Amino acid sequence: MSSSRGTTTIRVLGLDPAAAGPTGYGVIESDGRRHAMLHYGHFQCPAKRQKESAAAALRDIHEFVCSLIRDFSPQVMAVESIFSALNVRTALRLAEVRGVVLLAAEQHGLAVHSYSPREIKASVAGYGHADKRQMQVMVRALLSMSEIPEPADAADALAVALCHLQTEHARARFGLPDPKTIAKPSRIIRMAASSTDPKETRMPVAGI
Repeated sequence: MSSSRGTTTIRVLGLDPAAAGPTGYGVIESDGRRHAMLHYGHFQCPAKRQKESAAAALRDIHEFVCSLIRDFSPQVMAVESIFSALNVRTALRLAEVRGVVLLAAEQHGLAVHSYSPREIKASVAGYGHADKRQMQVMVRALLSMSEIPEPADAADALAVALCHLQTEHARARFGLPDPKTIAKPSRIIRMAASSTDPKETRMPVAGI
């Protein structure tokens, strides 16, 4: 997306999926120097709807994410990854929610980038163990908001979007490769690693 002055801007939809509670969302637009918050909030399936079936709640989340994509036309989606310390049951439920979120992105042709909670906190607050209040304060400052973003789930979603914008800015500034396109090991190294006979394993020659 480009502005009337020719400056390239990007719009990011940040999402903080939840296993049982509300799913936070936030939309940020940036020109690389300044970030502007366009919309944020959280989506909570009614308790009655959740009792109908797990599939009913997942369908509502999918439809809501699709509506956000249609209304704000983001170019990319940033999602918080699953926290490894979660118990198995909670992790499975969260994976289901992330599944319908990723499905919505794929259906609308959006690239998706996933960031761990620690990556997000370190990027936004400068500290990988920042608490929710610290994150809310930093999100407010970085987006020049007039008030603290509430609830915390919505602030977390804005933080995910900010993390993506800052990560991409650093990658572009320092010419870092996109992790998704890092070259695979050379054919010689792969052949050596797959050899079953130690005598046949040869080290790659420098310069090849």
